[in-house]
Amino acid sequence: MKATAVINVVGLSSALLGDKMPRLKAWMEDNGHLATIQPVLPAVTCTAQSTYLTGKAPTEHGIVGNGWYFREECEVKFWRQSNKLVQAPKIWDRAREINPDFTCANMFWWYNMYSDADFTVTPRPQYLADGRKMPDCYSQPASLRDELQAELGTFPLFSFWGPKTSIKSSKWIADATKIVYDKYEPTLTLVYLPHLDYCLQKYDHGSPQVAEDLQKIDALCFDLIQFFESRGVQPVILSGYGISPVSRPVHLNRILRKAGLLKVRVERGLELLDAGVSEAFAVADHQVAHVYVNKPESLAEVKRLLENTEGVETVLDAASKRQHGIDHPRAGELVVIANADSWFTYYYWLADDRAPDFARNVDIHNKPGYDPAEMFLDPEKMFIYPRVALKVLKKKLGFRMNMNVIPLRADMIKGSHGRTDLPKAYRPVLISKQPVAGELKATEVFDVLLKHVFPDDA
Repeated sequence: MKATAVINVVGLSSALLGDKMPRLKAWMEDNGHLATIQPVLPAVTCTAQSTYLTGKAPTEHGIVGNGWYFREECEVKFWRQSNKLVQAPKIWDRAREINPDFTCANMFWWYNMYSDADFTVTPRPQYLADGRKMPDCYSQPASLRDELQAELGTFPLFSFWGPKTSIKSSKWIADATKIVYDKYEPTLTLVYLPHLDYCLQKYDHGSPQVAEDLQKIDALCFDLIQFFESRGVQPVILSGYGISPVSRPVHLNRILRKAGLLKVRVERGLELLDAGVSEAFAVADHQVAHVYVNKPESLAEVKRLLENTEGVETVLDAASKRQHGIDHPRAGELVVIANADSWFTYYYWLADDRAPDFARNVDIHNKPGYDPAEMFLDPEKMFIYPRVALKVLKKKLGFRMNMNVIPLRADMIKGSHGRTDLPKAYRPVLISKQPVAGELKATEVFDVLLKHVFPDDA
């Protein structure tokens, strides 16, 4: 066995491997090999990582997005964490069949909880009775959480997602990974560095902010490469998707609602999506949306409506879902793909004063879809920073508080992902010192990683 570390640099594509990432570029050019990956559909975090770790498409592993409609409960749920949701064997299962002495550390890859990986760490905030959300993480063994936070401080959750996203969370993960490796020396280490995910969605690719963040992740990534190489561990750089420029948000749920297909219920004058009684609704996930059609007789009507929507490139039905490897009971009856310049919001209200209270909060578990506007503070609110400080103070004093500081401004988003029909420059990549094919399918990454660990056996 050969010790291997897979460093998942979120959003990395060959379009970014230039002068702003000199260390990583130099490492790659020093007898390194770059493979461009044909991404899985949808090219989003949970689906991509599950595909890499199983070698299967969503049809088999069941992770059809970052979230989906749980039909039995009539609820949309995003960012679940149990590894039991992944319905295919993982790379660590196959590796143990080859050599029972194999061990694996999973540092923040998704569906981390309750897996059979030997050592795991993942975000897991505490939700207190007074309404506060406290930063924290979960680990296996449980004592590892306490050891890491005693040495590194509490996991910086609010730097991991939200308006305060920064390199701080990726730095914490990298430092924790070093501690875990030196303590356990796992055969395979999986590391997740999320930093580029934020800036590439918030800013134009050529902006000074993106340039600065490229330099920061370049330095952090190279430091981790040096750490592993100094211990005889071979690093592999990997990304699940590339992020490409967009300028047009598409509000599928508003279109379905105007057609009388989506239903809401009103509570305290605010509107909530009522998925269980809607004829059709969309679960938006970046540039892909699952459209669930509760009445089969409405399917043809919904498909025609979506196909005639500006910003929609393709609508997959049962037959084409099979062709794209996303024919699974969790998937929508229809899967909608945006065109290159567009992405899908979850917005379903027709007037902002009727938007639910969670819409203006960082609230990833209540929103029935992905909301990148959570990375911004509302630019239309005066004295926004004093407002945030006052709300945080009130929360610390034990008052229940609505942190309504997030804008309802989908037009602020500059980058997205999820599509698979991409220029090569925006596709995900795999970089290794070992020879690899110049182009890979997402399902082939599993075997490439296994071959790194078992060069003579896999």
